[in-house]
Amino acid sequence: MTAINNEFFYWMSVALMFLIHAGFLAYEVGASRSKNVLATAMKNLLALATIIVSFYFVGWFLYNAMPSGFIEFNDAAKAALPWGDNMGPNISDPASGIFWGAFALFAATTGSIMSGAVLERIRTSAFLVLTVLVGSVTWIIGAAWGWHGAGWMLTKLGFHDVAAAGCVHMISGFAALGLLINLGPRIGRFLPDGTAVTIRPHNLPLTMLGLMLIFTGFFGFLMGCIIYGSELQTIYASPTNMSAFMFNTLMGLAGGIIGAYLTSRGEPFWTISGGLAGVISVASGMDLYHPALGFIIALCGGAMIPYIGKLLEKFRIDDVVGAVAVHGGIGLYSVLIAGIFLWGYPNTGGNPSVTPWGQAIGALTFAALGFIPSYLVSLLLKKLGVLRIPPEVEEQGLDLTEVPATPYPEGIPVTPEPSNGNGHKVKEMV
Repeated sequence: MTAINNEFFYWMSVALMFLIHAGFLAYEVGASRSKNVLATAMKNLLALATIIVSFYFVGWFLYNAMPSGFIEFNDAAKAALPWGDNMGPNISDPASGIFWGAFALFAATTGSIMSGAVLERIRTSAFLVLTVLVGSVTWIIGAAWGWHGAGWMLTKLGFHDVAAAGCVHMISGFAALGLLINLGPRIGRFLPDGTAVTIRPHNLPLTMLGLMLIFTGFFGFLMGCIIYGSELQTIYASPTNMSAFMFNTLMGLAGGIIGAYLTSRGEPFWTISGGLAGVISVASGMDLYHPALGFIIALCGGAMIPYIGKLLEKFRIDDVVGAVAVHGGIGLYSVLIAGIFLWGYPNTGGNPSVTPWGQAIGALTFAALGFIPSYLVSLLLKKLGVLRIPPEVEEQGLDLTEVPATPYPEGIPVTPEPSNGNGHKVKEMV
C-alpha cells in the first residue's frame, strides 16, 4: 500500500501542476493585446512541450549528476540517462517515472514564468531556445546544488529552500531579467523622455482567473516538494507533514494579497499577483514558520512587488506580467528572510544549521545561474538578429503573421494610456 500510495501521491501532484500551465496560459493571454492572444497561447503550449522533452533527455540526468557541483557519473546519474532501464516502463521500478514527471512540471514552470515577461515582441524560436536553456539546464543545476538532499549548498552551507523559492522562482525571474535587457520594451511602452506608458491588457479578468488557476496548481507543486513514504519528509529528508505546508500556503496567499492591495491602492493586477508573491515569500521556510509569522512575511512580500515594478520601469525594462518582481525579487526575499528567521535551525544528517550567510551565498548563486546564461544567450541571439520580431510585425500583431487563425474576428481596439508607474493601471482624474 505504501508503494501504491506513493505512486498516486505524485501522480496527483503532476495532474494538479498542469493547472499551473492552464493558469499561465490564461494569465498571459489576458495580459496580451487582442492582436497577440493566439500567438501567446501557442508559445505557452510549445514551451511546455519542448521542456518536457529536453528535460527527459538532459535535465533529469543533470539533477542526479551534479549535487557536488560537478558532473559525476554516479549510480543515480547513470539510471537517469534516457537509455537507462529506469527511464521507461519497468514493473520493478514504480518511482522513477512519477518523480521525473513531477520535476518535468517544475521545469516547465520556469518556462512559463519567463514567457509572460517577454510577451508581444519575442520570436517564438528564440524564446524556445531560451526556455529550454532555463527549463532543462540552469534551474535544474540550481536544484541539484541547493534542493537535492546531497547538494553542496545543504552539506556545506546548511541552505534551506524547502519549496523552491530560489531554484525555481528566483532563477526564472533573474533569467527573465537578463533576457528583457537584451529584448527591449514593446513599441510605445516608453516615451522618448523615459516616461512609462501603460499598454492595457485586453482582458484583465481572464488574467485574474489565470492566477487563481495557478494558485490551485500550486498545491500540486508543493506536493512535489515533499518526499512521500511511511513518514513525510522535506526534500532535505527532515520530518514534516502536510499541515505545515497548508498553514503557511494559505496564510502566505492571504498575506500577499493584502500587502499588494495596500501598496498598489487596490490595483487589480498587482493585488492578485500579490497572492503568488505571498506564497513565494514563505516558500523557503514554509515547513517551519509559525502561520502568524508566515502571514507577516507574506504581507511584506506582497507589499514590495508594486515598488519593484516601478523600479524596473525606471530602467525601461518592460516586464508585461511582473515576473521579475514576483518571481525574481520575491524569490530572493524568500531565501534571505529564511536565513534570518530560521537562523540556527538544525538540519538533519549532520549538515550545518541554517544561517543568514549560507542563505545569502545560495541566493547569489541562484541569481548568477539565472541571469548570466540567459543574458549571454539572448545577447548572442540579438547579435544574430533572431531575438525580436520586426517592428512592422509587432505593430500588426503576431496573430496575423504566426498563427493561421483569428481569436476575435470583430476586433477589439487597443489604445495606450499614461502610466502611473506600475505598468497596468491609470486612475483618471475627473
